[in-house]
Amino acid sequence: MKQSGESSGSASFEDSPIARELADLSARRRALEAVEVKLSGRTRVFTVSNQKGGVGKTTTAVNISAALATLGAKVLVIDLDPQGNASTALGVPHNADTASIYDVLIDEFPLADIIQTSPESPNLLCAPSTIHLAGAEIELVSQVAREHRLRGALRDYLANADNHLDFVIIDCPPSLGLLTINAFTAADEVLIPIQCEYYALEGLSQLLGSVQMIQKHLNPGLHVSTILLTMYDGRTRLAQQVADEVREHFSDEVLNTVIPRSVRVSEAPSFGQTVIAYDGQSAGAIAYREAAVEIVARDTTTKED
Repeated sequence: MKQSGESSGSASFEDSPIARELADLSARRRALEAVEVKLSGRTRVFTVSNQKGGVGKTTTAVNISAALATLGAKVLVIDLDPQGNASTALGVPHNADTASIYDVLIDEFPLADIIQTSPESPNLLCAPSTIHLAGAEIELVSQVAREHRLRGALRDYLANADNHLDFVIIDCPPSLGLLTINAFTAADEVLIPIQCEYYALEGLSQLLGSVQMIQKHLNPGLHVSTILLTMYDGRTRLAQQVADEVREHFSDEVLNTVIPRSVRVSEAPSFGQTVIAYDGQSAGAIAYREAAVEIVARDTTTKED
């Protein structure tokens, strides 16, 4: 009877949600190890934006960047948020004395002079933010070509850089000020993280309106290419409803990958790391790596088409 009970207990564990989740993660890890990506050879410039706060914007920017770097892509993260959270997560010093993106925008420093390499990977570069950037919105008002400062600096850098960049990821503040406008003007693509919670689509129409305004007046080539569902909790009906609604409205832009709620993703920045470096085998890290593969694959498919 004891043997029968032990066998029954073992079988029930194998059929449990935890066991199924572990098996799924293991299969996804193996699939990622086997994947081969082909980079397009051009530099894709993204701005990661959402005017609604708390959606995982900076978290997405740094973790997608780190995941792309693990695929062999050369990635530059431009931290355009005065809080400097992207710089922190990438382990890059950004105290008040550090040469930063502020110096590029206001004093016309060459971008090459401020870029640092993240300790996570030689493929992962960062143009850091400092506290001085908080005043840049006001200082930019009187500058010549104030909306184009970042685009000009980035073009000069790409034209003269020793190494080819595959991706530039710009993390900007949640408000639509001159910093965000500079990001939109410098980018080709917009990546929008959307939280799988109530009011997820709140402010999205405003963001899309802002993109259209930039397209019309400053950057005709800008377009929303990628939407990523974040903070997904598969145990709730609400998360599934939000995901279905977003996919219904933006079927071509939404990635198949969703980013789950994850303690590891939340913990990583406090250690000055992305989740890819902090715990690369966790559910959150695997999801960001899958999203990165999708982003690369979609560009390759588009180019071939």
